[in-house]
Amino acid sequence: MLRKLFLPSAIALALAACGDRPASESTMPATDTATPAQGENPLFATSTLPFQAPPFDSIKDADYQPAIEEGMRRHLAEVREIADNPEPATFANTFEALERSGALLTRASTIFFAMTSANTNPTLQAAEEALAPKLAEHSDAIHLDPALFARVKTVYDQRDGLDLTPEQKTLVEHSYDDFVRAGAQLSDTDKAELRKLNSEESSLTTAFSNKLLAAGNAGGVFVADAARLDGLDEGAIAAAAEAAKAAGKEGQWLLGLQNTTQQPALGSLKDRALREQVMAASLGRAEHGDGNDTRATIQRLAELRARKAQLLGFPSYAAYSIADQMAGTPETALKLLNDTVPAATARARAELAKIQGVVDAQQGGFTAGAADWDFYAEQVRKAEFDLDESQIRPYFELDRVLKDGVFFAANQLYGISLHERTDIPVYHPDVRVFDVLDTDGKQLALFYLDPFKRESKQGGAWMGNFVEQNGLTGDIPVIYNVENFTKPAAGQPALLSFDEATTLFHEFGHALHGMFSKTTYPSVAGTNVPRDFVEFPSQFNEHWALDPKVFAHYARHHQTGEAMPQALVDKIVKARTFNQGYATTEYLSAALLDLAWHLLPAGAGKQDVDAFEKQALAKYKVDLPAVPPRYRTSYFSHIWGGGYAAGYYAYFGAEVLDHDAFQWFRENGGLTRENGQAFRDKILSIGHSRDLAVAYRDFRGKDPSVEPLLEHRGLK
Repeated sequence: MLRKLFLPSAIALALAACGDRPASESTMPATDTATPAQGENPLFATSTLPFQAPPFDSIKDADYQPAIEEGMRRHLAEVREIADNPEPATFANTFEALERSGALLTRASTIFFAMTSANTNPTLQAAEEALAPKLAEHSDAIHLDPALFARVKTVYDQRDGLDLTPEQKTLVEHSYDDFVRAGAQLSDTDKAELRKLNSEESSLTTAFSNKLLAAGNAGGVFVADAARLDGLDEGAIAAAAEAAKAAGKEGQWLLGLQNTTQQPALGSLKDRALREQVMAASLGRAEHGDGNDTRATIQRLAELRARKAQLLGFPSYAAYSIADQMAGTPETALKLLNDTVPAATARARAELAKIQGVVDAQQGGFTAGAADWDFYAEQVRKAEFDLDESQIRPYFELDRVLKDGVFFAANQLYGISLHERTDIPVYHPDVRVFDVLDTDGKQLALFYLDPFKRESKQGGAWMGNFVEQNGLTGDIPVIYNVENFTKPAAGQPALLSFDEATTLFHEFGHALHGMFSKTTYPSVAGTNVPRDFVEFPSQFNEHWALDPKVFAHYARHHQTGEAMPQALVDKIVKARTFNQGYATTEYLSAALLDLAWHLLPAGAGKQDVDAFEKQALAKYKVDLPAVPPRYRTSYFSHIWGGGYAAGYYAYFGAEVLDHDAFQWFRENGGLTRENGQAFRDKILSIGHSRDLAVAYRDFRGKDPSVEPLLEHRGLK
């Protein structure tokens, strides 16, 4: 899943109209040249590496804050010149000028926030906390400037009579809406309050992310007796030993926490007491009443977001957040989720009954709970489908899945090829870099992969850009994918579960969306689309993980190179809908919890986090004790620190699109270059340069249907 596609919300608007080239190439002053006062800070100048790849071998932690602060100063000077231009407002001297502005700020902040997510440390965290309110103020200084908004509004009001391309008209409309949503039409008094709210929200989201990272790192379970690890494979045990050693407890084993509620080890550990210990650590990681407890931060975030929405004329933050998405209203998002709840929970209860049957047959003498689900569900899967996770992993070695699966599928569909290179500096030794060549052999993009979990990395998986595609300057995309796979011990292969292999396909789907972007203006390029559309290309790309041609190409034993036996392949396909009641319910619980928090009206006051969560899950009839939400409130990084507030429903909305689109592929011959080119041209390359609902109809020939999704999940 995409965890952090966008920059933190405090600066997303401020950078929405920023380009990636020096201002000397635009109508703005030539301010992007290094000066003696800037010393040796490499961020002040455009990178001389291929495709402006970040010079990680020369960037120091201390370089980011001064570069970003100077970037804000320069950006405001550029924007001031646009706002004060005595010439009548035109698309060129207002919108295109804004698109070209802010090169230094864009360059420095994009790299900085990539590092605070993927490779942070106390120095970067301190800089992030110091910069957060300043960046919020920077955004407000631009969007609440009456002179600038007057020029934006002038062009917006005249747009139908101007000679604008469809993309230019779309950019004008999106930009005008952004200004209005940012408060450009408020009174001076309300603008002053909004500035304070934005500054505080920015600081709180940063604090939440840093608290959660520390809580997750501190929340792992140390095991002193190797016998308690019975059930884990040798690779997982060796990795746990390495993790404990790194934490200063050599001779023990550390079962670390990933960001979701369920933890990988729970499907294998035979020791029930240890399973319950791991689950308790996961559920309560950020609720210990210490410096890493996130609940007070969440209370205030929910409160100030509701007030912000009220200032901007909306009944709730959910209404504000969803108004510019494809869903349009919280009611539409709620209906999408609530309509699926009965079938999902009924299926989950049926699955739990089977699990309890196994427990009883083994005379376990207990009622199965959340900590038991994965362990016994695996036994049910073995019994029903004769499928064992330990049989599968040897066929999913990371490098083979990547090159012979993910890259192979992209080649078959789109004609591109990827080639690893070792001359580009990286920010961590685990990171790999690849040239991406188009069908004509020309460079399409540069791609970074950061696969393994570490303490300096936030949980989850995500995609981002070091450089955005920019038709004004000719910049090609420089894109990264970040995962959190368990790093194997030295000399051991990195073996993935099928779900993890699918995650590689998912995140590369986001990367393809960025790579294929073919727009003029960076604000509407690539993945700069609504949240409930941005997950469509990534989730669509997951389908190729199980495509027969692709699967046969990468699912090979890491030792022998033999293809997975067809009988085992058939079992995986047959078990595709296994445990979907659980998977769907845990997702729905989190998505509904997100909306519940952000439907709070202004004046509701601070909520007791635990009580509110319990009441919300009961209200929406997803309060199944054995199926906790995929993310509980206190560690829900998407909505409190990741820019997805009132937007987690988007994964399900996009899933309707992805399954419907894949149905089109099945109806038209499947994995072919012709089909891939159609999808690339009509969906992946257009960014947000046109109405996306219309674009989808142009591709599909009709509006999307929910039926393929329900069939895929086995809920129909």
